Amino acid sequence: MATRQVLADLVAGFGRPAAIESVGGVDAAKRVQAGEAFDVVILASDAIDKLMAAGCLLPGSKVDWVRSGVAVAVPAGAPLPDISSEDAVRAAVLAAPSVSVSTGPSGVALTRLFERWGIADQIAPRRVQAPPGVPVGSLVAKGEVALGFQQLSELLHVPGIAIVGPLPPAIQITTTFSAAIGAQSQQADAARALLAYLASPAAADAKRQQGMEPA
Repeated sequence: MATRQVLADLVAGFGRPAAIESVGGVDAAKRVQAGEAFDVVILASDAIDKLMAAGCLLPGSKVDWVRSGVAVAVPAGAPLPDISSEDAVRAAVLAAPSVSVSTGPSGVALTRLFERWGIADQIAPRRVQAPPGVPVGSLVAKGEVALGFQQLSELLHVPGIAIVGPLPPAIQITTTFSAAIGAQSQQADAARALLAYLASPAAADAKRQQGMEPA
């Protein structure tokens, strides 16, 4: 889901038609593992590696194409917490009446961070888990969550929220997204052309406009 908007922008300039289906990463991986055929699969790098090892993707076709960092959001009009340092973010999490992270790689990393801080059990009753494919930003916008963590690209276009800013460098969580050709693809040449385009300098501006960086 983090790559949904940048893919829409890039495919529009690709020069040939391509249909993009964006779902939660957990669901996407399950569908590929179940044998559903796709020409190109785009997921976090480690998820692509697992699908490659399982024989679901064309060997040697993996391309790292974009990096995405995590930002913090609150409902529009709410006070903006201090997130300028690791200690400040920890304090903001402890002070929030409710906190949400995604089911994707950033959510997994944040869960580990809360455990390292020793506050996972303390905030468990106030933690709202976003279901797969449901943006954390949408829960924040509805007022169901007071403090939301998600990749910046997924927060940029959500109405009803205020983006406080990115996580500070000491605890920033950067996900590298990769693409690979499906093992059952009947259009491998076209898929290779798309992967080359996604990783090319021509795609850099679109990535930055969506809060991401070229890989």
